[in-house]
Amino acid sequence: MALPEPNLDDRRFQDLVDEAKRMVQQRCPEWSDHNVSDPGITLIEAFAHMTDQLIYRLNRVPEKNHIAFLDLIGLHLNPPTAARTDVTFWLSAPQQQTVQVRAGTEVATHRTGTEEAVVFSTVEELAVVPVELASVLVQTAGGGGEGDPRAGGPASAGTDRRPELADGRRVPCFAAVPRPGDALLFGLSRAAPRCVVALRLDFPVAGHGIDPEDPPLAWEAWTAEGWTPCEVDRDGTGGFNRPGDVLVQLPAGHLASVEARQRAGWLRCAVTAPRRGQRPYSATPELLAAEAFTVGGTAPAVHAERAGEELLGVSEGVPAQTFRLDRAPVVAGSPFTVETARPDGTWLPWREVPHFAESGPLDRHVHLDRSTGEVAFGPAVREADGSLRQYGAVPGKGVPVRVRTYLAGGGRGGNVARRALAVLRSSIPYVARVENRRAAGGGVDGEDVANARLRGALALRTRERAVTADDYEYLTRQAAPEVARVRCVDAGAGGVRVLLVPAAADDGEGRLEFGQLACPADLLAGVTAHLEARRMLGVRLLVEPPYYQGVTVVADLRPAAGIARARAERAALAALYGYLNPLTGGADGTGWPFGRDVHSGEVFALLQRVPEVDTVLRLRLFPANPDSGRRSEQTDRIPLAPGSLAFSYDHQIRFPEAGA
Repeated sequence: MALPEPNLDDRRFQDLVDEAKRMVQQRCPEWSDHNVSDPGITLIEAFAHMTDQLIYRLNRVPEKNHIAFLDLIGLHLNPPTAARTDVTFWLSAPQQQTVQVRAGTEVATHRTGTEEAVVFSTVEELAVVPVELASVLVQTAGGGGEGDPRAGGPASAGTDRRPELADGRRVPCFAAVPRPGDALLFGLSRAAPRCVVALRLDFPVAGHGIDPEDPPLAWEAWTAEGWTPCEVDRDGTGGFNRPGDVLVQLPAGHLASVEARQRAGWLRCAVTAPRRGQRPYSATPELLAAEAFTVGGTAPAVHAERAGEELLGVSEGVPAQTFRLDRAPVVAGSPFTVETARPDGTWLPWREVPHFAESGPLDRHVHLDRSTGEVAFGPAVREADGSLRQYGAVPGKGVPVRVRTYLAGGGRGGNVARRALAVLRSSIPYVARVENRRAAGGGVDGEDVANARLRGALALRTRERAVTADDYEYLTRQAAPEVARVRCVDAGAGGVRVLLVPAAADDGEGRLEFGQLACPADLLAGVTAHLEARRMLGVRLLVEPPYYQGVTVVADLRPAAGIARARAERAALAALYGYLNPLTGGADGTGWPFGRDVHSGEVFALLQRVPEVDTVLRLRLFPANPDSGRRSEQTDRIPLAPGSLAFSYDHQIRFPEAGA
């Protein structure tokens, strides 16, 4: 139960009146008329009423005092978190030289009559390097001297097939009847990390038994971790069925390696095992010609504007000096460096620390309140023996203090839709346009005072130590407020698993791409470091995403009277994708509960409640693997482990004919 509030004075109006009447009897015995009609009693009641109001106010701690108490325990408002996304810079035409996109390049949304433009800045340097096609190799899964495409590295894969293409001969891309594991390799003249490479391929127009919109192919590039999946922006060949361009986004770790005695930046297209309902190749496509060139590049960006170098002021040479930045808030986790001038004209850097508790008198430490932009140097505290102890060094008197460039911005307004960032604010030669191919996510507004007051009680309870599961979850939210959901589960043998579900925007109908639920490496590292400093000794800590159990629903429905099938299908799919959703699913709409099994009965009831559906004729429930696309056998219940969440994958709605 909550602690009882202290009552500084429990007297009420009637108590005050009765006490005054007793004093009248003691001190003025000649006053004998104590009825309410007596003017003196009326005055007593008037003063008792005013005193009662004063006592009421005394028993209420003003909000200002409450905030002062929170400041005494070192509680500060959490700054806003900046949304992040990847921004693609498209070239006006393939270039012969490298196009450099510097860090801090600004892109923005279109400004309207009612809304200001939302500005993003790139956080890494991007080099859009030119490439050419250096080699074409064919791998088959059966061996025959060809390399195994699933091996740990590029193996011997036969000879280069480009001479055959130059002679006008056709080159079969795979085995006569393609099998999973067959692959066509393209060797680029150099590695092109983060670049968008166009492969211009010429195929005779022919059908090979596949669906051109859903071919059983996977594009991969060679990195230090092995073959890494690539994102395909567009496949104009329809799965190698016609001439066209394939635009492939190479990963950041793309590097050159040796294959068939040729060093190149390797990119391959491998045949995959068809998913259920996906048609396989009946015959191999034949390549007539091929070339490669770079058409763009992608850089990570954050919702913030880069502030230039800024002079904060001149030091007074005393402890606990404070300066204020011109721009605030400062993006959480972004680099921040304060410098002081030396006599020789150079600048001495100071390091940002969360507090001065471990700072010595010679440590060049500063503290930054990222919400307000206040920069503070270390204080001096008087010890019990009367001496002063300095926490952190103090710049000398008259020394100029400046801050290097920093990122200012953040907030929920940065969660813009895909392709909303279309304005290039920094001019870059040879760059024609810019876009974000995915919606930006992770933007959270700064904390308000009301939430900080609630958090103060939790801070006093945990004392910055992770002991219980609630402690781990609370401290994780402190370290990463942009995370949508946090769950701490037992890992056995003295270990704990902290599961993170990142914030992600759906397509408006509940659909999420599985890749949106991947946790960035810097997010996992930051949370791990924060918890490692606060966990109990001997506890094994693991910070990772939860296991997502794919769920596929195949339902036969009858639409309601007067409702078109297309409308009923959209409504049913929206209900399924919204309900079986890690972020917005479940009965309360806050995300599918961790470890809660999925039952066919509740899905049946969900669809039956859709207004556009008259009857659910049949429903089948399948476990699925979102990575491989494979579907398991039909079941009535899909069990979930304590650290697992349901994820909607490839639901299907059908409308069988009457009597079928």
